[in-house]
Amino acid sequence: MADTEVLKAQVIEALRSCYDPEIPVNIYELGLVYELDVEESGAVAIKMTLTAPNCPVAGSLPAQVEHRVRGVPGVTEAKVELVWDPPWDQSKLSPAALVQLGLI
Repeated sequence: MADTEVLKAQVIEALRSCYDPEIPVNIYELGLVYELDVEESGAVAIKMTLTAPNCPVAGSLPAQVEHRVRGVPGVTEAKVELVWDPPWDQSKLSPAALVQLGLI
């Protein structure tokens, strides 16, 4: 496994420690992370969304995600971009999230 793949797996674990406060599922399983790029230099770029544009944590959750990702050993830089296209919907939930939320 390449170093970037190992680092990416560690970043995903960090993302799994971030939660939307209104839904008891982490942001990764919720499908809020649309894109995750890890470069050989350790730079990480994330495109993520929220469950709704008027989400009360719109100002704080991206900063929390960036902080958690910066804390991963080997990450040299972290940038989180909040995007709204495509809009989030329940089809983006992982199978684990569906079970956790009692939807299947």
